[in-house]
Amino acid sequence: MSHVRSAPAGKSGGSGGSTPAKRGRPFGSTTGSGAAAAAAAAAIGDAAAPAALVGPSLQVLTALSDQNNKRIVLALQSGLKSEILWALNALTVLSFKEKDDLRRDTTPLAKVPGLLDALLQVIDDWRDIAMPKDHTKPPRVRTLGVNTTLSGFGHENVEKVYSDTTTPSDDQTKTDDSTVTKKRSAGFLFDEEGLFNVDDEGRTEKQQCAVAASNIIRNFSFMPENETVMVQHRHCLETVFQCLEDQNTEDDELITNMLETLVNLAPVLDLRIFSSSKPSFIKITEKRAVQAIMGMLASSIRVWHCAAAELIGRLIINPDNEPFLLPVIPQIYKRLVDLLSVPAVDAQAAAISALYNAAEVNMDCRLKLASERWAVDRLLKVVKTPHPVPEVCRKASMIVESLVSEPQNRMHLLVHENTFAEILTSEGKYSDTFARILYELTARPSNKVTAGQAIWGNIN
Repeated sequence: MSHVRSAPAGKSGGSGGSTPAKRGRPFGSTTGSGAAAAAAAAAIGDAAAPAALVGPSLQVLTALSDQNNKRIVLALQSGLKSEILWALNALTVLSFKEKDDLRRDTTPLAKVPGLLDALLQVIDDWRDIAMPKDHTKPPRVRTLGVNTTLSGFGHENVEKVYSDTTTPSDDQTKTDDSTVTKKRSAGFLFDEEGLFNVDDEGRTEKQQCAVAASNIIRNFSFMPENETVMVQHRHCLETVFQCLEDQNTEDDELITNMLETLVNLAPVLDLRIFSSSKPSFIKITEKRAVQAIMGMLASSIRVWHCAAAELIGRLIINPDNEPFLLPVIPQIYKRLVDLLSVPAVDAQAAAISALYNAAEVNMDCRLKLASERWAVDRLLKVVKTPHPVPEVCRKASMIVESLVSEPQNRMHLLVHENTFAEILTSEGKYSDTFARILYELTARPSNKVTAGQAIWGNIN
């Protein structure tokens, strides 16, 4: 099955502007996506984009979506393998956008009536059977019609053969050469290629379809015109969070797609939708949603815990989400501080981004962060190393500055006074920030003259 796995270039990276940046696929995960894109284009009769565009590129006729909207939805709802495969390939191509997009006037796919529900149904069909075989009901023994050649209730007679002619079986020598006796196994009724089998092969096919559907939903989330529809679709959000809850048993690619979808929608996501009057299918609550995020944050898989950290940083910006995240803020801080010690620069960047937003919520958040063991030490280490991305170092220094603004934190920060002075004298980029930090720490009447105060006097 074809997958186009690439984030729009215009949406990835950077934090400037009013709209938060959206995450793309982890580095290296787009290997071979050019061939996949070509296969998807061939599946719906489309041509490849000019070679001048870098990366997996496709030219998609604008009329393709408009002419086939209803057919795509009906194909997803049909339950037929060939129809579902065609629809998923078409949507994979249509949902892929990049910097030099040639489809600026295309209809937002999430607004096509019934399309999002049809994609979620593909995922639900897989999740309905994605359970240990020990919990599945064994096949029932059917005895009705057992004496007939074809009972229609089971496989009791699949090994028997029957004839389409009335040639007597006791005198085969009298059969004329022009009479063709067709003998077929009754099992042909169970080999219909248009339907999914109920065996392991059928389970695998449904799983592949579910992963493809999750990839399309992920691609939808990169398009700003789809955000409002998706964050107000309770079934969509419930499916996403339920997949995150099952991270230990569900398909890895499915989990990654759902997590990235949530990261993209986080700036406009309100967790109160789970207690709204909108119809519920899975009964996800705000508390379960937060616990699912915490489970991803605690994961040992780097892509997952980095995305979860970024997700928390984006969710907590919304004041309506604060009541659900603040009860677990100590656990969040502990894990984020642990991520600061990870050598991976992307993990450090994700943790800094989340801490930067969390420290701005209220005074209690700043007090808890300052009292977290190793928090200030590791923030300063990010600045001193320094981190290869200057914006990360700037945010780390600003977090320390926000902590020192609380008088109750001064005792936690005074032990790092020499480090502040060292950064002030050796690093020019953030000298203004650390000058303000030292001033806040040492310019109090009750304090003795310290090394930081002496340096501050020399600067003046």
